[in-house]
Amino acid sequence: MTTWRIRDFHPSDLDGILHLWTAMTDSGIEPVYSLSEVLASCQKDVAVVALHGEDVVGAAVGRAAHEQGWIVFLATLPEWRSRGIGTALLAALENRMAPLGLTKLSALMPDTETRLEAFLSRGFKDVQNLRFFERQIPVQRTELEPLAQLGGRVLPRDLWDRVAGMKREKQLLERRLVLPLARAELADEFGVVPPRAVVLFGPPGTGKTTFAKAIASRLEWPFVEVFPSRLAGDAEGLAGALRRTFTEIAELEHAVVFLDEVEEIASHRAGDPPSPNQGVTNELLKIIPAFREQSGRLLVCATNFIRALDSAFLRHGRFDYVIPIGLPDAEARRSMWERFIPEAVLPDVDVEALVERTEGFSPADIEFAARSASQRALEKAVYAVGAEGAAAADGASPAPAGALGRRGPTTEDYLEAIGETKTTVSEEVAAAFLEDIEELARA
Repeated sequence: MTTWRIRDFHPSDLDGILHLWTAMTDSGIEPVYSLSEVLASCQKDVAVVALHGEDVVGAAVGRAAHEQGWIVFLATLPEWRSRGIGTALLAALENRMAPLGLTKLSALMPDTETRLEAFLSRGFKDVQNLRFFERQIPVQRTELEPLAQLGGRVLPRDLWDRVAGMKREKQLLERRLVLPLARAELADEFGVVPPRAVVLFGPPGTGKTTFAKAIASRLEWPFVEVFPSRLAGDAEGLAGALRRTFTEIAELEHAVVFLDEVEEIASHRAGDPPSPNQGVTNELLKIIPAFREQSGRLLVCATNFIRALDSAFLRHGRFDYVIPIGLPDAEARRSMWERFIPEAVLPDVDVEALVERTEGFSPADIEFAARSASQRALEKAVYAVGAEGAAAADGASPAPAGALGRRGPTTEDYLEAIGETKTTVSEEVAAAFLEDIEELARA
């Protein structure tokens, strides 16, 4: 005589599902789907339970995805196994999912699962030579709205790899920042406290913003850039707007928060009476310790003029590291040129000559020179006339597309553009940067 019965899941059965989950994990079986996924499907998808009296002794949970159905959870209490409950649960679940128009019902089971008879008796096939892949989505759906309100975004995963060259800087950031944050449990075993705030400093145009974005990409955390200039017009004033913004950031599970040109709001405090900026600096000095108390986030401040920062701003306890970001090395310059030169003409361009001639150039300088060379080459090709390629007179019509004799810039075009490009970083600024590294860097 059957001493159990099957019915649809009721919200009051949640404790029974939890009991089944605990019994399964205690027996050494690690379910494929998480407990939160199972409970969500119980209430939103299709679920049936087996009852003995009013006690839940088994359950089956299913989810439909277009024409494909999935068994999310199937469990029976150990003392009720081998009584046909699993087969009956699957049959009941299939009956309830049939009206959904499914063409296939599938199940993923852990290797340690031994109770497969229920599936086989219901006509499921044990498909061989399949592997299960899964990946955690870094940003949860509930975070999307607050992230959008903050102007944040999730950056492409390959951004870190696209930062070519700069091996010393990348290695330093990888080991000091990314490693302890991405592997927090391992860091804790070694007594390493993950960083909460860092300063990147260096001459203008050296890629501090790019590195901040690359860190967020490497961690797969949302990137939120805070713009003091935009907050300045807030009704609460800049200090109040900063405080509110960081309060909203606290709602995110993870975040890399970027504050560029921080010297504008954290410069040396001086003067009597205090200037309006001193109030903003004071507020920022209060915000950072509170920010540091929250795990799963990193504040990255960037500055072109680290000497202008208030001394209290840089002290130990506020920032874990003060890291210099300098001009690109030869490898980085080579990679930049190879990226900017059209693929069709790259084999014909003397890249090494461009690398040598752009020592002391910032990434922004190199990009400007490359774009300038491309534009000039285009104009020369379109407006050249005659077999000798003499320049057309002012007002002359451009040559037909089929008559163009060249299809991209040459080495000479690039060298010409390089010679006319004014570098962002002067020798004096470069020398001052080296002094700042000696006096202020902390990595």
